[in-house]
Amino acid sequence: MSMTNSASFIRPSNESSDADEIDSLPSSPTDSSVDDDEFISDAEREWRESLQQLELLLTMVMVPYVGKYFGRQFAYWGWAKYMEWKYPVEIVITSPGTFKAAGAIEAAATL
Repeated sequence: MSMTNSASFIRPSNESSDADEIDSLPSSPTDSSVDDDEFISDAEREWRESLQQLELLLTMVMVPYVGKYFGRQFAYWGWAKYMEWKYPVEIVITSPGTFKAAGAIEAAATL
């Protein structure tokens, strides 16, 4: 029995293989997928710019202000707890609204 007559699972094909088909694909993008920037409308650009401006507003203004406000509130709370522990005195805030407004004004004044 010779090797040429035996049945083999690997058969050479006369058709082009998958590798040849992949090699024949164009390496550059086709006309339908040319720069997406060319097809973005002005409204889409303005929308993206607006989102960037909102992101900047949040990261540069709102987050520091809110963080400062809550940081001060936490510091006041922590200091009150420490003073209650160190000196057994009860600290009473008579007007929580005024206390919060004063904290907000103080945080805004030091920005």
